[in-house]
Amino acid sequence: MIEIKRLYKNFGKLEVLKGIDLVIEGKGVYAILGPNGSGKTTLMKCILGMVLPTSGEILLRDESIKKNWKYRQDIDYLPQIANFPGNLTVKELIRMIKDLRRKPDLDETPLINRLKLEPYLSKKLGNLSGGTKQKVNLTLTFLFDSPYIFLDEPTTGLDPAALIILKEMIEEEKSKGKIIVLTSHIMSFVEEISDDIIFLLEGNVYFRGTAEFLKEKTQKPDFIHAIANLLTEQNV
Repeated sequence: MIEIKRLYKNFGKLEVLKGIDLVIEGKGVYAILGPNGSGKTTLMKCILGMVLPTSGEILLRDESIKKNWKYRQDIDYLPQIANFPGNLTVKELIRMIKDLRRKPDLDETPLINRLKLEPYLSKKLGNLSGGTKQKVNLTLTFLFDSPYIFLDEPTTGLDPAALIILKEMIEEEKSKGKIIVLTSHIMSFVEEISDDIIFLLEGNVYFRGTAEFLKEKTQKPDFIHAIANLLTEQNV
């Protein structure tokens, strides 16, 4: 379980998170949505310990994450932009990350085969396309079998075949009882894969519920128009 209590985050005079209260519990896929600047990535990075909140508390399994870096060993994270060292090859990067996480004996071969990365293992990361880098990013994210997975815009650069594989991988991880938290601008992907929608607006949770409930609430025929309606309501 992830519990967030009265979470605030300011960047100078800019208040990004404004007292968020949120509980994420039980296996499933939780989509954090909202317009640009709503606080999605900041919230995720606060949970990951990459950004220190101005005030408030974050608990993982009923224990505060403050000054407790070891909780990160239970988290796999896919960043929105994969800034890999361009002079390393794919296999060198994978070996380095396994060593850093002290799991050098993990076998990445099933993921390499599934994502069709075999031809690129000896190629330098700086020479790869954006889509291929994202597949490397996914390999590193799903390799360590942690109980919590955070995916920030996981569909970036993926072709339709790779997108289908990503959906299958997420469903498989959910079936293992994991909590998966993601952000995405692709509403069709969100609707298909998510169990719960958390919509942020101006640093607060504006809506929480399933995609079907949101469509019923807004009386819109499809998910993308239901999401757009939330923004229209706010601007009325």
